[in-house]
Amino acid sequence: MFTLAQPETFAQDIKKSRFLAAAGPVADEVAAKAFVAAHSDAGANHNCWAWRIGQSYRFSDDGEPSGTAGKPILAALDGQHLDNVAVVVTRWFGGILLGSGGLVRAYGGTAAACLRAAAKTEIVISVEAKITCGFADLAIVQARLAAQSGVRIVAETFTATGAELKVALPEADVETIVRKIADLTSGRAIVALPD
Repeated sequence: MFTLAQPETFAQDIKKSRFLAAAGPVADEVAAKAFVAAHSDAGANHNCWAWRIGQSYRFSDDGEPSGTAGKPILAALDGQHLDNVAVVVTRWFGGILLGSGGLVRAYGGTAAACLRAAAKTEIVISVEAKITCGFADLAIVQARLAAQSGVRIVAETFTATGAELKVALPEADVETIVRKIADLTSGRAIVALPD
């Protein structure tokens, strides 16, 4: 799965109607609603939108015939395997009716073109772990964690004998990283994973 690295826009004219798509990464439902509100134009005829965050999704036809705008926008998101993304397609009516099929193609196509143009980044599912190690091993553990792709040191707390590191580890690499830390410190470092 992928998300967008940054917001993107795309505009096109279809039979004298102007379509403008705005897409952006969103962390949660509150952010998705804020994105939709920020990218809707009160002076436009329609502000249709869709967003997906994991299994949660929403869409709106905003006055267009049912199923002709929001669902095609959501289909564009799903067709490009995107998550944590919101898309708003705004239409300024140009006087020519497009019909149901034309609306589906216009909204879905504008959203898809916008998403294709956007820079994407892979979503890495992470597991939070706690690593406890002595001062003698701390520098090598920190260096190896920093060199490992997708690992983030979230917090560091020092104790009388060493440190506790709260780290986010890529779910797919947890076993390898735990084994690497054990080997590096000859088993002195303790890695606590969630149950």
